[in-house]
Amino acid sequence: MKRSILFALLIQSALPTAWAYNQDLAQSYQKFYAPFAGADTMKSLRMMPAEDFVKAVKAGEKLAVLDVRAPGETTIIGINLPNTLTISMDKVFVPENLARIPTDRKVVVVCKGGHRATAIAMALRHAGFDNIYILNGGTVTLEDYLSPKTAY
Repeated sequence: MKRSILFALLIQSALPTAWAYNQDLAQSYQKFYAPFAGADTMKSLRMMPAEDFVKAVKAGEKLAVLDVRAPGETTIIGINLPNTLTISMDKVFVPENLARIPTDRKVVVVCKGGHRATAIAMALRHAGFDNIYILNGGTVTLEDYLSPKTAY
């Protein structure tokens, strides 16, 4: 028993007490996420419900879509709207792809369920894009919302 306690203490003392992290980056995130509190969180996230997205498309609103799903997903079920960029999540931050993202209109980031879109949208906004929105619930909610009645 004494040996196991001694061994545990030795192991614990050999481990760092805190992981190293980039303090400047952490401070930039603190500043970025400061408005994300309480009732204003959803507004700060800029979540766009499927209904609002469809209304914007029907109204001819100047927007672009950034589809961050994997190539296998977009090959079978794609978004065929004008100004749609299909860039998988792992390729969005390649400089050539960042240059393709418009800055003169709303950009709605889309994935299947909204999780990848939220991560990419937050990172893009943190990087300086101030025109980024998220399709709330992703293509799943869009498919649930769309019908012959709502699509036209």
